[in-house]
Amino acid sequence: MNGTKLHTGGVDVGTSSIKVALFRVGEGEETLLAKVHERIRRRDPKDVARRCFEHALDDAGLQESEVAYVASTGEGSMVEFRRGHFYGMTTHARGGLFLVPDAHGVLDVGALHARAIRIDDRAKVLGHRMTSQCASGSGQFIENIARYLGVTIDEVGDLSLASKNPEKPSGICAVLAETDVINMVSRGIARNDILKGIHLSMADRLIRLLRSADIQEKVVMTGGLSKDEGLRAAVIEGIAKDRRVACEVVTHEDAIYAGAIGAALWGAVRHRTLERRKAETQAQSTAASPA
Repeated sequence: MNGTKLHTGGVDVGTSSIKVALFRVGEGEETLLAKVHERIRRRDPKDVARRCFEHALDDAGLQESEVAYVASTGEGSMVEFRRGHFYGMTTHARGGLFLVPDAHGVLDVGALHARAIRIDDRAKVLGHRMTSQCASGSGQFIENIARYLGVTIDEVGDLSLASKNPEKPSGICAVLAETDVINMVSRGIARNDILKGIHLSMADRLIRLLRSADIQEKVVMTGGLSKDEGLRAAVIEGIAKDRRVACEVVTHEDAIYAGAIGAALWGAVRHRTLERRKAETQAQSTAASPA
């Protein structure tokens, strides 16, 4: 059974978007066949999840009946067609290791929170730390700032990288930081410098997570803000100044799919476990039956 190839799917339901990954998994093989990402935008997440899954099936050239196991992560109750569910920290650990096989940690920065996860070479979670309820270290916070500054979220990273004189907000509270941004705009501070200051402030919190989780080697950034090169640059800059942390922070072009990837890969493990138990039960039942 373990040598049989099978198809599995992972569906990561986040606060602002849904990610789907489809895999073919066999002995020594883990092949990503399709990936789909779509923002929810005030629509029913259940409908968006179903549509993303169907698009992924089309891209992979598969029928739904050919997918042995679909696992959800994040707000998994929205995925009506799932067979199982995995906690987000577990899926990001597995997905991060798939994308960067020599990673020893994952820095997952999502819409509402951030977490640093220390892992071993089998994606086992050895320790983790997570931000508090304050949103100032999250994707939603940076989206709110971008909206106020009149830029898209995709422009934020490049604008931040072009900063020459960053100005950090005075506090880490999201509400107070947004007030600071309003004051900065009124004082004529350039958008580049405001965004770089916000990134530096966020980086301070992320570095504290890395330090608290005792991650000292390669870390892969995942989640929605993994595409924000301005934030990653700020984290790298902050680490260079902090002797208590010695991490190499990298990312991957598919890092936003880490949760969905991890769900699909753990789904393959669970499916094979269930199939093995079923076969063992049937064998025991046959052996116990009278001749």
